[in-house]
Formats: sequence, structure tokens, C-alpha cells
Amino acid sequence: MFLPPSPPALIAARITCPTDIDQLAPLLLRDLPSYTNRVIVRRRQVDELKTLPNILLAGQAESEPLPIAATAPTDPQVKQLFFTTLERQRVGNDFRELQQFHWLLLTPTSTGWQIVLSYTRTGSYPKDAGAITPPRESSDGPIAQATKIWLRDCQAGAVAP
Repeated sequence: MFLPPSPPALIAARITCPTDIDQLAPLLLRDLPSYTNRVIVRRRQVDELKTLPNILLAGQAESEPLPIAATAPTDPQVKQLFFTTLERQRVGNDFRELQQFHWLLLTPTSTGWQIVLSYTRTGSYPKDAGAITPPRESSDGPIAQATKIWLRDCQAGAVAP
């Protein structure tokens, strides 16, 4: 069976995944809430859907490196990306908002960017409303999983410019 070529509009919409972290970050954070919400829903049972957290937005990224902790990789290729997310979760008849602080360690590979490690801290929203948790390793958490899926899609040219 012969298929006609893709319309020019679809070809033009595909982009090459940025190799620079400062160009990659805004695209990632634009799409991250929807990717993360899908990861969260896929991990849960039907009866849990009413109380699932919902990622509302991801804040502007910061890529200025911090001194790396002893447990983090020291490879100069590893890039650090910091951002916050605002999350809403139903508790009974009310909603609670949380702010998550994320630290992703990414490295470029021959197949594109890969997550090396991910750390997350949780705090109340607004920020003054309570204490912030200590950093926890979150490489298997919803944000890291969503980032991995997004990076795969970016490498495939499936991310809109």
C-alpha cells in the first residue's frame, strides 16, 4: 500500500530536540504538567482518581549550577535544572495546594538528553504556609517519569516548537 507524503505543515512543525539546556528547558516546562498528569493517572486505580494530585503549572527553569552534593555525579557534562511545580490535591471537599521544588541532573548522550538523578522537596503553597521537606531522591517519581517520556518524544521530533 502506498501512502501519500506528509503534508508540509506537519513536517514544518517538527523540531530537532535542543542540545542546549537553556533552549530545552522552556519547551520541557511548557509540556511537563500535562505529561506528569498523564503519568499520575496511569499509575493509579480507578477508585483513587478523585484524590489524585493535579499539576497545575511548572515555573521558569533555572540552570545555574549549585555545588553538587557528594552523592551526585561530578561529570562536567551533567547539567542541572531547577524548577518548581504547583500541585492541587483534593482533601475531602476542599483542595490543598503544594509547591514542589525539583532538581534534575541531565546529561547529553548519543540518543539525546537522559536523566541522571532527580531530587524533590515539597512545601506548602503559598510558601510561607509551612515547612519544606528535606530533598528526597525522586528519579522514579512522576516528574522524572514524565520528563523521560518528554525527552523521548523530543528526540522523536514529536514536540511542538
